[in-house]
Order: sequence, then C-alpha cells, then structure tokens
Amino acid sequence: MGIHKYFQSLSDLEGIYRCPGVFKYQEHSVASHSFKVATIVQFLATVEDQHGQKVDWKTVYEKAINHDYSELFTGDIKTPVKYALPKLRELFSQVEGSMTQEYLDKEFPQEFRQVYEARFKEGKDRSLEGKILAVADKIDLLYEAYGEIQKGNPEPLFFQIYKEALTSIVQFNDLASVRYFIKVILKEMIEEEITSHSRIKSITEQLLSEKNTSSSGDNQA
Repeated sequence: MGIHKYFQSLSDLEGIYRCPGVFKYQEHSVASHSFKVATIVQFLATVEDQHGQKVDWKTVYEKAINHDYSELFTGDIKTPVKYALPKLRELFSQVEGSMTQEYLDKEFPQEFRQVYEARFKEGKDRSLEGKILAVADKIDLLYEAYGEIQKGNPEPLFFQIYKEALTSIVQFNDLASVRYFIKVILKEMIEEEITSHSRIKSITEQLLSEKNTSSSGDNQA
C-alpha cells in the first residue's frame, strides 16, 4: 500500500490501449494520450495567455496529466458505446469515480488523499482550464483518427471519430486558442497534398461551413 502502488500503476496505463476492438495501424496507450494532451494543453493555454486570458497554469497541467487516470480501473470504452446515450456516459463516469475513490481510500496515505481526490476528479468543467482540457482531448482524438485515415485504414469508424471530434472542438469557438487551431493548424492539416485526405478536407470544410452559418444566424438574431 502507499505511493509505491501509485507509481507502479503508471506503467499499467501504458498497457491500456485506446479505441479497443477496432483494427488500427498504430496503437495509442492511455499513457501516451495523457502526455500528448498535456502537450496540446500547454500550447492552447499559451495562446489564451497571449490573448490576455488569466491561465491558472498549475490547475491546467494537473487537469491534463490526470484526466484519464481513472481508466486504469475501467479501461477505455469504445467511443460509439460511451457516447451512445447521455445516461450511459453518466453511468460510466459514476463507476470511474467510485472506483477511483475506493483506490484512493485504500492506497493513498491520509495526508495526500484530499489533494489527489481533487486531481483525479473530472477536469472538463466550465472554467477556462476545463475548456482547454476538453479541446485538447478532442484534438488528440482528431489526430489519432487522422493518422489512421492517412495510413489508409478502411474502417469507417475513424471518419466518424474525426467528424465527432471536430464537431466538439468548434463548439469552443469562443476561445482564441480554438480559433487559432481552426484558422492555422487545421488549415495546414487539410491542405497537405495527399490524395487520401480528400474526404477529410470535405468533412472539415462542411463542418466549418455549418458552424459559420450557425454563428451568422445567431448574430442576426
């Protein structure tokens, strides 16, 4: 018992793979995902900081590093299953929360327990840091799907994941970092001269067009 078990469990996250049950050319572990999300969070927060937002850097890093630790107990649930019904997703969240709390009560020394209860709770809240985490999580998911499509994976699920991830990202268009991602980074992605990206470009342009039309309607109202 103790922090030794916690440190040991970090290696277990390397053996939990995302999007299970689907053929992939490249596997992505929960551990690698957490690192990538933390790196993306750092960039998004930098953009927000340079646009005058007050970023709580300690909070944003803690949210990013710990956001999927609970998957140590449940594994990664298939994306279509997880999002099939809001109630189902809520139940998954409750199970993860309950198992995480049980783990903390059993393994963590009392003097650190309260701190880690806060760190392991759901980080995607309405705060600036929570929004940045939510966007970064979807950006990494977008790139995972994009990588499979780029490699010629015929599985239709990756086009669905790409579309759902981008749809979620553009909903945070009030953030300067998201506007930068759409105008600069996403543009670089879809303009790469690779034939297999033609459908990606079509999906992306359609979603952005729908978002712009919706925004114009809102402004006129």
